[in-house]
Amino acid sequence: MKIHGLQKMTLLDFPGRIACTVFLGGCDFRCPYCHNFELADGTAKPVMDDSELLAFLKKRQGLLDGAAITGGEPCLHKELPELMRKIRELGFAVKLDTNGYHPAMLKYILDEGLADYVAMDIKNSPEKYAVTCGVTSIRFDVIRESIDILLNSGREFEFRTTVVKEFHEAADFHAMGNLIKGAEHYYLQSFTDRDTVPFGNLHAPSKEDLQNYLAIAREYVPGAQLRGSE
Repeated sequence: MKIHGLQKMTLLDFPGRIACTVFLGGCDFRCPYCHNFELADGTAKPVMDDSELLAFLKKRQGLLDGAAITGGEPCLHKELPELMRKIRELGFAVKLDTNGYHPAMLKYILDEGLADYVAMDIKNSPEKYAVTCGVTSIRFDVIRESIDILLNSGREFEFRTTVVKEFHEAADFHAMGNLIKGAEHYYLQSFTDRDTVPFGNLHAPSKEDLQNYLAIAREYVPGAQLRGSE
């Protein structure tokens, strides 16, 4: 299995853990605000394979206590559960980041106890989901299925939304809040422009709008928080 990136240590990507972040290539979506677009569109070259990753982790036993697997979209890879299993066998907790478009894989991973923590993106309200993901159409019932799997999993998870001025307004947070009602953790993170973002005319929301969106989110998920904002 090809590994397309490795951040050797992070205190941010896996709540409560000192972890590394493992990047896998490929994605179903082409979100215009994506920070890892070279992973999504397949232009990023692999940096190692899974045996090299496991050798790295073996050397970090006692120094790291978790591995966050992200992308791209990790659930595209049929080898993902086996990789997660091998990482856990080395004594590491595993976090999975997902776009929610592979509910069967997500359910299998949770049923097998391979993920200690899951973070799923909630891109936008159902009506604006496809355009926010940079695709012409989307099966929203698939997204809803993944939301329901997490809500009923009994596992630790979070939902999160990257807030972009051009894509989001107040009504969208009422719609998203209704979808994820019952969740404990929901994070809003403001879009940040970078050189790797594929579309150049996107902006962060104003601080006032972000606070307004957070207030709406808390009507549905009382513990909703801002992440990466003052």
